[in-house]
Amino acid sequence: MKTLDSIRHALGGLGLTRASIVPEASGGRLEEACISLGRLVEGTFLEAVPLEPGSDTPPLAFLDGVQRSEIVGYSGAAPLVVADIAAAVRERQGRRLHTDMEERRRLVLGRPAALAVAASALEGMEQVSLPDDAPPHPVRDLMHAAQALDRCRGALEIAVGVRYRASSGQWLIVDGALSESPRWASDSRTIAVSKSHSVLPFDGPDLERYLRLPPGHRSSVFEPHTRSLAPVRAWALRLWPWEGKDLLYGLVRVEVAPSNGTPETASRISQWLLAERTPVSAPDRRHKKNI
Repeated sequence: MKTLDSIRHALGGLGLTRASIVPEASGGRLEEACISLGRLVEGTFLEAVPLEPGSDTPPLAFLDGVQRSEIVGYSGAAPLVVADIAAAVRERQGRRLHTDMEERRRLVLGRPAALAVAASALEGMEQVSLPDDAPPHPVRDLMHAAQALDRCRGALEIAVGVRYRASSGQWLIVDGALSESPRWASDSRTIAVSKSHSVLPFDGPDLERYLRLPPGHRSSVFEPHTRSLAPVRAWALRLWPWEGKDLLYGLVRVEVAPSNGTPETASRISQWLLAERTPVSAPDRRHKKNI
């Protein structure tokens, strides 16, 4: 695989402008902050449900993805961005995690004309075309690149997760929203855990109760409002005390298929996730904040 420096050198040889920065939006998914009201399916108002310690956690597998991107050059004012994305499923066997399935891709994102000019320097990379219905604008083009990269990473995660569940009966925990995939949303052994709260499902007093959920409690089960054709059930779960830190500290949103949206199943799954606060292997640096 070509190094980024070698790509930049080749672009310079083609008369393009070399560049070397990490775009601000290269680290994760982009969402617009808003309130999109959900519908309660447990009770008549949002409540905090206490959870007892659980002891029957089944074998679990975990799916997550990563992405990294850098600008490597410009064709005129149009940027060229090279990105690496990956998704993997790790299974717990005994007290150890091992990688069961993994897929990586290298992409180059740019306007079609810029990709064509730089073609010889980008050989072997998957090309992703950005919109060219307006004149090039570096800031706007980088926003389009970040959005396209986000979609590519999400599609890769879904593909790896679906492939894993087709070959395994193990419960799979995914990072993100279950409603991103109709296959996930109907899978009774897939659980989504989201650390993003850009879209909040309540307002008024219900939102205050949602954001002030005590540690070791879950919220009432609700149906998120979504434009997707894949309905799910969801609830909030507080993993760690938030007082003196931030309302969102240790708060996650759990999504499951509608068949798992009963209060009993929601509490049981929440107990499994609470048990993951004490990992049996080395945690990542985000562990204490969420899961």
